[in-house]
Amino acid sequence: MLKFLIRGESVLEERLAQIGKMVDPQSRVADIGTDHAYLPIALVEEGKIDFAIASDVAAGPLDNAKQDIEQAGLEDKIETRLGSGLETLKSSDQIDTVVIAGMGGKLMTNLLETAHQEGKIYPTLILEANIGEPLVRKWLVDHQYEIVEEKIIEVAGHIYEIIKAKLTEAKHNLSDQELEFGPFLLKEKNPVFIKKWTKQLNYYENLKANLNKAKNKDEAKIRQIDDLIEMIEEVLK
Repeated sequence: MLKFLIRGESVLEERLAQIGKMVDPQSRVADIGTDHAYLPIALVEEGKIDFAIASDVAAGPLDNAKQDIEQAGLEDKIETRLGSGLETLKSSDQIDTVVIAGMGGKLMTNLLETAHQEGKIYPTLILEANIGEPLVRKWLVDHQYEIVEEKIIEVAGHIYEIIKAKLTEAKHNLSDQELEFGPFLLKEKNPVFIKKWTKQLNYYENLKANLNKAKNKDEAKIRQIDDLIEMIEEVLK
């Protein structure tokens, strides 16, 4: 994570900046896996929010966050918490927006599920998984969240998908295509989306070729790859 200083105020790198844009004004935010607390610091500095919790499982990154928060003079508006996932949050915090960015979709959904089982349910989730985005979308659907915004961006050669979802009273089902590619991203199909899935198509085609060379073919795996290739080709048409 990077930030830059312009006239004494922090300016977020593009990935965090896009996440920040999805945060609703005057939210009470928990940034899970905060690292340097760059996101909550920037959101408070620009006046978009007045309270945030910067939480991390590792003491080192949290110490960095504390130093940056103190340097910004925001100790009264940003609290740091040491612990795993959402276990650091309390009902008295009155958090309405949880941000989780920069971890795998499987770990992300495990953390969300653990919290959910404990009755920790939050109105707005902003999630950026570095792998396994369909798992994240499936979890959201199963727990009555509606995806309301998505972004796909490329920063320094890395492609990121950011998902914003709101808790509702009904289940909002997604098709297999929407789970895989994202309902909003699928409609927009911007150049970064095309780049990502063209690359993925090549990867799956090479994987299928290698699987077909094996002495003992994994037919189930090959069929699964075939289905993915067909889905990607249809989307890229």
